[in-house]
Amino acid sequence: MDKIIIEGGFELQGEVSISGAKNAALPIMAATILADGTTRLTNLPALRDINTISALLRHMGAQIETSNGAAEIRADGLDNPDAPYDLVKTMRASALVLGPLLARHGRARVSLPGGCAIGPRPIDLHLKALEAMGAEIVLEHGYVNAEAPHGLRAADFSFDQVTVTGTENIMMAAALTQGRTILRNSAREPEVVDLARALNAMGARISGAGSDAIIIDGVTSLKAVEYQIMPDRIETGTFMVAAGLTRGRITLKNAPVECIGAIRKKLEQAGLTIHIEGRDVRVQGPDRIVSTDVKTEPYPGFPTDMQAQFMALMTVGTGLSVITETIFENRFMHVSELKRMGADIRLEGNTALINAVPHLSGAPVMATDLRASASLVLAGLGATGLTELSRVYHIDRGYEKIEQKLSAVGARIRRIKD
Repeated sequence: MDKIIIEGGFELQGEVSISGAKNAALPIMAATILADGTTRLTNLPALRDINTISALLRHMGAQIETSNGAAEIRADGLDNPDAPYDLVKTMRASALVLGPLLARHGRARVSLPGGCAIGPRPIDLHLKALEAMGAEIVLEHGYVNAEAPHGLRAADFSFDQVTVTGTENIMMAAALTQGRTILRNSAREPEVVDLARALNAMGARISGAGSDAIIIDGVTSLKAVEYQIMPDRIETGTFMVAAGLTRGRITLKNAPVECIGAIRKKLEQAGLTIHIEGRDVRVQGPDRIVSTDVKTEPYPGFPTDMQAQFMALMTVGTGLSVITETIFENRFMHVSELKRMGADIRLEGNTALINAVPHLSGAPVMATDLRASASLVLAGLGATGLTELSRVYHIDRGYEKIEQKLSAVGARIRRIKD
């Protein structure tokens, strides 16, 4: 198992190219199940989660060829609409094949998903919506067995709570369902919008993506297209924090500047200087971080996927900051590891109270989930001494070549075999 070793205390200087967004790529890859012909996806990040969904699509009968950040996927000939536990257990986004399989093939058998242990993320909202569209669903032996023997039907459905993957799953299912489906209390995340753009490029008729009411007028077929995945807003925010923690100056190339408003606002309040020029984001870290409160919210609020990274920044602020997590109940597992590095953090329910310290000290730490691993890398960059991060397979799920990108801008970081 690999480890990442970081020698902290060095200012980062230079340019970083932002990769394609994992959370946009995964549903768009699932959407290829709906299209006739070979879909070509570009700006595809080289990540473990991308490999996982590729393996899942191949298992079901898809043909996939990848090279140089692109993939050609032909999934119209699937003959095995089954997503087994062995392929699904490491990634909750695997449930995204459920809607497309039902719409295209009338049946699906999908293992209940796994992923990061950051709290319950049940797919009951997905299932409730699919049942409203006429699907017959049985949960048995850890699997969702779903059938739509007479096809799905359009529905006017309101999610009980905002769900990103639920919105995406049902939007894909409705794309090939005759009639008008309206999804209310829908997720507004940019990745949902990117999926809608991809589906519309294939011939779908979707409007309202980016609002809380999405309208899908079903069509009889979708065609294969070439589509470029949007850049990753969470990777962008992570490298912005890296500049802040190291007093560095970084230019982020090809950033999704239109959808980082909440991240930018909080980082500027924390003392970072941020300038946007076209698709580039220039970030200058301050001499001293200003303690700043933050509360995670669905988009366009501050993203839960940036909470751990922002906490790493706040550990060396000036005074007290309060971070409130409203999305996932168990997303503070990085706190104990940051405390090993000298952070002063107290948890009260879904709130973290952070008393800033002058600096963190390098220490052996362990990643517990994807974003927690990123926060520990960031903490190591700003700490004194050596930080040794184990269980780094988590970070490989969502960050493409992170140690190489950081090395290129002056970080003392390397990956070793344990």
